[in-house]
Amino acid sequence: MQIEYPLKIAGLGRYLPERIVTNDELEALCKLPHGWIEKHNGVCERRWVSGETSSYMGAQAAREALDEAGLKLTDIDLVLNASGTPEQAIPDTGALIQKQLGLGSSGIPSMSIHATCLSFVAALDMSASLIASGRYRNILIVSADIGSCGVNPKEAESATLLGDAAAAAVVTAAEQGETSKLHSALMRTYSDGAYYTTIMGGGSGKHPNHLETRFEDNLFHMDGPAVLRMVRKYSADYLEALRPGLSRGLPRIDIVVPHQASKIGLAMLTRFGWPDERIMRTLEWLGNCVAASIPVTLYDAVRKGRIQRGDQVLLVGTGAGLSLGGVILTY
Repeated sequence: MQIEYPLKIAGLGRYLPERIVTNDELEALCKLPHGWIEKHNGVCERRWVSGETSSYMGAQAAREALDEAGLKLTDIDLVLNASGTPEQAIPDTGALIQKQLGLGSSGIPSMSIHATCLSFVAALDMSASLIASGRYRNILIVSADIGSCGVNPKEAESATLLGDAAAAAVVTAAEQGETSKLHSALMRTYSDGAYYTTIMGGGSGKHPNHLETRFEDNLFHMDGPAVLRMVRKYSADYLEALRPGLSRGLPRIDIVVPHQASKIGLAMLTRFGWPDERIMRTLEWLGNCVAASIPVTLYDAVRKGRIQRGDQVLLVGTGAGLSLGGVILTY
């Protein structure tokens, strides 16, 4: 949907756990032959936590984003947790991030926008309208995901793909004369694919204390081939709705920051006529970091100079649901 909001990403931050998990370690865990992971998933290494919580990681990333934006903690008037893996059932991770930031008595509203791997994109979309309405001035979006806690060694494809990371963005209204804006945003959900990507446990349906809840219900499951078939079915129409011409090229787009879903998922993007050199990747050294994947890759692109002020950027991906989502913005 074409919207044109004067939205500016004023600051970005990132936190990566120190622990680097090699393919050798995971190939031993999953009983895989040497070289299987890089060949099948395109991942060479990923980060896993060593005691960090998602709220801690998110707060660390948030502080860097605030520093770059030139704002104090108290300048933030809304905290949006945009993560795919909550730290606990209650309270919301947004409140836990606020507490980690030392804002426990501030009263700043803190909540979650949860769309699994598309949570950051959804939060950016919603922030644009909230800021345009005048309700909020400076919104802190935090995506902090620990996927490693739910890997299932019996499902090598996903167990060797997931990494842990956090990223944060401070978004504000663009000032007069600045080119930053959000041009369009769109999400579509096809719940026929709701059970292709799941963690069945942790909620009321398969509560941890229910006798029929199995250990495996609390682990991540993905039917990769089924997800890819569904994405192929709907992606062209989705992209044309996001911006006409996107299913055949990159009209007015300088760079693409996609969700780092998988090696095959990233390879699919070139079939739309998108030049490989304009597609940002962090999959090889960070893996799939769930909702943090897109903002972590955006951070990497900005810090490496691949994205400059005034560049038009496409953030796009898929999420459990099955959902397709994206935004087009001028950075």
